[in-house]
Amino acid sequence: MAGWTPMPGRIAPGLHLVSTPIGAARDITLRALDLLAGADVLAAEDTRTLRHLMEIHGVALNGRMILPYHDHNGAEMRPKIMALLAEGKSVAYASEAGTPLVADPGFQLAREAIALGQTVLAAPGASAVLCALTVSGLPSDRFLFAGFLPPKSAARKTALSDLAKVPATLIFYESPNRVAATLADMVEILGPGRQAALCRELTKKFEEVRRASLADLASLCRETGFKGEIVLLIDRATEVPASSQDIESALRNALLTLSSKDAAAAVAQAFGLPRRDVYQMALSLGDAE
Repeated sequence: MAGWTPMPGRIAPGLHLVSTPIGAARDITLRALDLLAGADVLAAEDTRTLRHLMEIHGVALNGRMILPYHDHNGAEMRPKIMALLAEGKSVAYASEAGTPLVADPGFQLAREAIALGQTVLAAPGASAVLCALTVSGLPSDRFLFAGFLPPKSAARKTALSDLAKVPATLIFYESPNRVAATLADMVEILGPGRQAALCRELTKKFEEVRRASLADLASLCRETGFKGEIVLLIDRATEVPASSQDIESALRNALLTLSSKDAAAAVAQAFGLPRRDVYQMALSLGDAE
């Protein structure tokens, strides 16, 4: 990378979590390059991907180890990495793509290092979750990353039902092989009109963002299909105004144990209504009885 020269001095001992590009190699940060150049030991979800990234940016390995650390060997590798940290080594762990610990095997590695009192630091950078949220056009003031949904439809529908009323933009990772079935389940559980965005191959050559209702995205997916790495984002549910019958029913229940004033206050707060209006309704119900 033009303008980058290794940071002088030794990297501080501890576990350093290094974010890596999700597509465009130039999305690496200068600090990430410093850590990759200066750490005593390197660990990576995919050692070939890390070697290639380092070659692109001219980061020399200089005979250092690159330890593989992934879902299949985590139990075996964690004690070895903990031993290196106990010796006062600096270990840089790089995800295959994106931010470590976000849908990434590094979670248990960091958790164990923290439990043993080791220093754990992060070099922030690329994240498919935040990149997708940024370009989705959906509200970003509150969001929930829910990872991958279950592969089977029944379990997936149950998970979606649990998330349906969460007052936040929902973010999922999804396989291109399952995205059509997932969108169909979302239409059924979350409703066809709920606004959504499908982001695929973010920062890569064939990057694409489709913004539409769930029904339209599901139809489009049935017709054309989508390939590549996919992030699905769903807008929060639109609140349905309470009916007069709902308010009256809540008031009648509240009046069984509370005074008109207190019942009105409780119901007004629950439904987000002016207290004065609800109080007048409570008085009317009392007069009617």
